[in-house]
Amino acid sequence: MTVSNNVILNHTEINNKIRRIAFQIYETNVNEKEVILAGIDKNGFVFAQKLKTVLQKISDINPILCKVSIDKKNPWHDVKTSIPEEDYKNQSVVLVDDVLSSGTTLIYGVKHFLNVPLKQFKTAVLVNRNHKKYPVKADFKGISLSTSLHEHVDVILEGKDYKAILK
Repeated sequence: MTVSNNVILNHTEINNKIRRIAFQIYETNVNEKEVILAGIDKNGFVFAQKLKTVLQKISDINPILCKVSIDKKNPWHDVKTSIPEEDYKNQSVVLVDDVLSSGTTLIYGVKHFLNVPLKQFKTAVLVNRNHKKYPVKADFKGISLSTSLHEHVDVILEGKDYKAILK
């Protein structure tokens, strides 16, 4: 059996999704001076960087980037952030990842941020695969995609040709 790659989002579509999600974050935080964009390391952080760029263009909110490091094979181990807890305490936080599959990474990321009082907490993903085994949802999502469990979604956000591919 031959496995083919299907592009589910092309460069233009991903840029449109990033812009729409940035507007949604702005609308949700219109009265805030700052918002923490906590990107899960690797693609989630790259996605957060792109959201930051658009937010700076469309609003007067100061988006602060935070890299969230989670061992995806052992997510219950320590979650680390690039900024100290004091910097996001009583702030509006958006946890950002590229793909929401089972929800494992996102739920352990949420758990980490709930150790301090927050003003507001939301989640953003580019692709929501609808295979959750935890009660976590994406507040802001680019696309919802019903896939089979043996399929995989790769998101490429570097270079000049962004794409999301279903494998």
